[in-house]
Amino acid sequence: MSIKSLSLRIDEKMLNKLHVVADYEGRSANSEILILIRDAIEKYESKHGEISFGDDEK
Repeated sequence: MSIKSLSLRIDEKMLNKLHVVADYEGRSANSEILILIRDAIEKYESKHGEISFGDDEK
């Protein structure tokens, strides 16, 4: 699995709040975002079924 980069536009107030949450959880902002994305995908898949791309994992 390769690691991809993603640019994110976020307003300053929300970014500051993200840093507070990440610090509280003992994580970097990047790690906190990855966990939030993972949790959102798991929630989606539990309701709609697994997301698949055939033989090709994306």
